[in-house]
Amino acid sequence: MPELAVTLGLLAAAIVMFAINKPRLDAVALIMLTALPLTGVLTMQEALAGFSDPNIVLIAALFVIGEGLVRTGVAQGLGDWLTAKAGANELRLTTLLMTVVCALGATMSSTAVTAIFIPVALRIAQGTGIPPGRLMMPISFAALISGMTTLVATAPNLVVNSELERHGIAGFSFFSFTPFGVPILVLGIIYMAFARRWLPAENRARTVNRPTFATWVDEYGLADREYRLLVTDRSPLAGRTLEELDLRGSSGANIIAIERSRNFSRELLRPTAKMEIEVGDVLLIDLFSDSRGIQSIRDDFLLEELPLEGTYFSDRSQEIGLAEVIVPPSSDLVGRSVIEAHFRSRFGLSAIGLRRGRIVHDRSLVNERLDVGDMLLLVGTWSDIEQLRSDDGDLAIIRLPAELDEVLPVPGKALQAVACLVLVVGLMVSGVIPNVHAALIGCLLMGLLGCIDLPSAYRSIDWKTIVLIVGMLPFSIALQRTGGVDLAADALMALISEAGPRVILGALFLITALLGMFISNTATAVLMAPVALAVAKDLNASPYPFAMIVALAASTAFMTPVSSPVNTLVVGPGSYSFGDFIRLGVPFSILVLIVCVIMVPWVLPM
Repeated sequence: MPELAVTLGLLAAAIVMFAINKPRLDAVALIMLTALPLTGVLTMQEALAGFSDPNIVLIAALFVIGEGLVRTGVAQGLGDWLTAKAGANELRLTTLLMTVVCALGATMSSTAVTAIFIPVALRIAQGTGIPPGRLMMPISFAALISGMTTLVATAPNLVVNSELERHGIAGFSFFSFTPFGVPILVLGIIYMAFARRWLPAENRARTVNRPTFATWVDEYGLADREYRLLVTDRSPLAGRTLEELDLRGSSGANIIAIERSRNFSRELLRPTAKMEIEVGDVLLIDLFSDSRGIQSIRDDFLLEELPLEGTYFSDRSQEIGLAEVIVPPSSDLVGRSVIEAHFRSRFGLSAIGLRRGRIVHDRSLVNERLDVGDMLLLVGTWSDIEQLRSDDGDLAIIRLPAELDEVLPVPGKALQAVACLVLVVGLMVSGVIPNVHAALIGCLLMGLLGCIDLPSAYRSIDWKTIVLIVGMLPFSIALQRTGGVDLAADALMALISEAGPRVILGALFLITALLGMFISNTATAVLMAPVALAVAKDLNASPYPFAMIVALAASTAFMTPVSSPVNTLVVGPGSYSFGDFIRLGVPFSILVLIVCVIMVPWVLPM
């Protein structure tokens, strides 16, 4: 009993520290990991055994796979599709948003999914006029519900599954959770259709305005100067290099980029002096001189003019970058014209706009000599703009556009990332190899195909979550060994021994959900999973419904903004108060409890 008292004392201290959030969660876990062996209940080797747990490796691998989906644009593509399908219809948008978030969260971190969709939702809100507060809460609810859809959707599921396996019981399959998650998602969508009227009707959050491509197109008068010209098979430009043509000097035409067909798609290429023009190329031209009109250039070189909408730069923002720079006093560009400065050969960028004070020089860039304090609008690839940021001296970047936040690190690899994900899910569902083996294969394939690199893979892993789980896992063994689990199970049975199995399941759900209001849902699962299995053993019942009810309750973290990192992420963008989560989260949690208590014994007979 003294050992049990010490273990319970450490557990109580951990819960208090979790509740007050001091120190941070992973630090608390490390403290417990260090303290438990000192009690004599566990050896240090047993305390560290969590680091070799396959489920811990699986969680880390899933973070990497999720990062691959982000870097390649799979998540962003879903957001763009969402905007196109839903338009400004708030109900349809909410339905699609929750469905997509939940679907994506079924195979990657719910926290990562929420972080991905916050900027997507803010962009949708800006374009449609829907208050951000009406979109953020549905995102957090859907991300939490996604944890109820598959085995790998959230860490608590894997913790509960690991507890089953530790007792020598076969774990859940990949889709064991799906029969519960899908109905709860439908319930969540219906609930949000009515409850969204209680959400903030305006954005009270402070926003920082940044220029967009559209802002600069308007400020620098680019809309009337940009043209897309197709190189026909009769054009004298075909087969000649840009250096030979010297279109800037002879025609006042600056080739910003070249669209060229490659591998069944059109790529945007950075123009270089030695690049040879090909038939079928589309030249994106900035006409910054009044000496010749576009009609004259088109006729002389037998080019065909193609439509160029005002949103062209925004639509190609993955390939084309813009930056506003200033000429500092130390720059050797002072006194030179834009042509003499050789921006393209020197920086890989083209100057398409010049602002001196409040005066914008739109079509007189050729002979305009640069002075200290002049602001230039440069266009080129994002990599060249990034290189300019690290250079010192001649130009200083003063503003970068909002579109920079959405530039993909690995464009053009979305299909490969999706293929890796499908393979991983297929292997997990088939059961041919262990889940962790399938996830590791997916990580290696993503690296081999260029979807992710080692630095980004290591950065993607939420080490705080990993340490939290590893640090709390020894409590499960310690409570089991000291009789604490049996004591908790006996106390629960004493309270509700005369009640039916559904009441016992409801009590387990309620205790788990209430604990999750104050401590991490992962830590809650670690504590409650052994209790659930002990209760099942006392009842001589199947362990699966009891393990499942704990896993589902651990994801029912809707009630406070600190119940889950998912909720914390949306507080600022949605302008939410603590009361907003109580008002919407508590009723929905009660509904989820009722659904789970009804469905779990039906799907998983006791």
